[in-house]
Amino acid sequence: MTELLFHEDSYLREFEATVSGVTENGVMLDRTAFYIGGGGQPFDTGVLVASTVEYRVTRVGRTGGNVVHQIDGPVPMTGTRVTGKVDWQRRYSLMRTHTALHILCGVIWRDYGALVTGGDMRPGEARMDFELEQMSAEFAQEVEARINAEVAAARDVAVGNLTREQADQIPDLIRTKINLLPPNIQEVRTIDIQGLDLQADGGTHVANTREVGTIKVVGHESKGRINKRLRIELAEK
Repeated sequence: MTELLFHEDSYLREFEATVSGVTENGVMLDRTAFYIGGGGQPFDTGVLVASTVEYRVTRVGRTGGNVVHQIDGPVPMTGTRVTGKVDWQRRYSLMRTHTALHILCGVIWRDYGALVTGGDMRPGEARMDFELEQMSAEFAQEVEARINAEVAAARDVAVGNLTREQADQIPDLIRTKINLLPPNIQEVRTIDIQGLDLQADGGTHVANTREVGTIKVVGHESKGRINKRLRIELAEK
């Protein structure tokens, strides 16, 4: 079982670990700060360093229940001590983007009562679909102003955990149209943009909304009668 360090500290860029197993083109570690991907947030990339040898991590994900770090080229042996280094520029951009999506989701839920029907993100840009009947340029501009007001409000972003029983008592903890939380999950990790948005979430986020920076709504589309899309981009930091 790999200890998922990113659940405790999204800002951890470097860590020490031991190779606990190998595959044809990857390794398992006893602990990792590399995000494994999920919930719309892509996996991390970076390097593992053993002595003077550097191994490039090109993908991280679960295979057969194990967290596997795919390596470009030969892999280190089981028992090797390594230093993991996350590609911080990419990770931090994804953290800002993920938090921006939660701000968008929180505003749309609070002000318009619409559930999420889909979403996706890349570093610095993302889209989210909502159960809305109407969409217009004026609506997109209104949403842009409201989400940037939440950025400026400098709201703290707190990580928490709930038992499954506690989570089931909060009707809007799962904001998606279809509840994607597996029934076997008995402890639910939450992200709380304090005063705005509390959701079940396993990804990485910034600690305060002001770190997100300016959010631009760069597109709006109709994807069906009650399915509308908003596209966002973040200003460079």
